[in-house]
Amino acid sequence: MYEKTFPNKRFENTLAFLQKHITTDETILDLGVENPFSKIMKETGYTVANTQGEDLDLDFTNITDTPTDVVTAFEIFEHLIAPFNVLREIKAKKLVASIPLRLWFAPAYQSKTDPWDRHFHEFEDWQFDWLLEKAGWKIIDRAKWSNPVKKIGIRPLLRSFTPRYYIVYAERTA
Repeated sequence: MYEKTFPNKRFENTLAFLQKHITTDETILDLGVENPFSKIMKETGYTVANTQGEDLDLDFTNITDTPTDVVTAFEIFEHLIAPFNVLREIKAKKLVASIPLRLWFAPAYQSKTDPWDRHFHEFEDWQFDWLLEKAGWKIIDRAKWSNPVKKIGIRPLLRSFTPRYYIVYAERTA
């Protein structure tokens, strides 16, 4: 039995948005290796396959060869040098994708220990919208939310009301 325990508000909001637009009858290809959220999707009844850790800037094989109704991409496009290429290669008719928004008061994320865990892009919402539209997607719905942290200071205060995450549901236009 699925137990509703989320490590943070992001997972709860992401699942609610996904459930609003995607039924459990639809198959999902989740970009990125299996992760805590893809496990949550499976526990809530979704049929989910993940890509296998290949460099999605260079290798589109899983994206083009996996038959699926929906592609999900939760906080992955900021890690790609050229997300446009991946978006263009998706064969599914539906996309649910989220990104961390660019914060004017914080630098782009760069892991100190993992050379692969870097943000090449931190978009503003309008930039991500344009990227999706140019790649052949029509945005049907969107949402934003903040990411409060339990710390004291100016940045934590700003994080309590400044949107940090942006999620869209889009459909293929062609």
